[in-house]
Amino acid sequence: MPDSPSRSPRRAFAPNRKARILTAGTCVAALLTLAACGSPEAKPGTAQADAGAAITRIEPDQRKPAPDLAGDDLDGNPISLAAMKGKVVVVNVWGSWCPPCRKEQPVLSKVSTNLRPQGVEFLGIAVRESAATSKAYTDAKQVPYPSISDSGGKLLLGFASSLPAVAVPTTYVIDKQGRVATRLLDVATEATLTSLVTEIVQEP
Repeated sequence: MPDSPSRSPRRAFAPNRKARILTAGTCVAALLTLAACGSPEAKPGTAQADAGAAITRIEPDQRKPAPDLAGDDLDGNPISLAAMKGKVVVVNVWGSWCPPCRKEQPVLSKVSTNLRPQGVEFLGIAVRESAATSKAYTDAKQVPYPSISDSGGKLLLGFASSLPAVAVPTTYVIDKQGRVATRLLDVATEATLTSLVTEIVQEP
């Protein structure tokens, strides 16, 4: 009986400490769960993001390095953002379960094809689903660029120090020096995405 008071506080604090550790390790996943597909969809024929705060641009001297996005693509081939340094790279955070992501996919595929002659690369980050599910979707839609499966949100944690991904879809533009230049928290339209990427391509 004398031991009970000393053990009781330890039992009380341990669950709280564990909860804090789990919260830190899964913060991006939680944010994505709360904000998934929460962005209003663009109206036909408009570039909605142009009108609001959905677009964040960072001046060159204030940009931070993009995270080390690396792994196997959905076909099992190694791929990394570092290997694309020297090119402008569009990174799109998506999931086949997300209606706005499915809506913007034709736009992403078209713009990636149109801008490839300018040396622009596209890379998808598939979240909250298995790699097999993501691959089935990209194969069905004939997506012309690779994606990495990030079902647990670990890769996205790397954006926390620059421009966090707090919604799905999110699209980043990475400059030629490998820095995060632009973030779009909205459904991409052809006009908006082409304009955002071209701005970075044309930088000295």
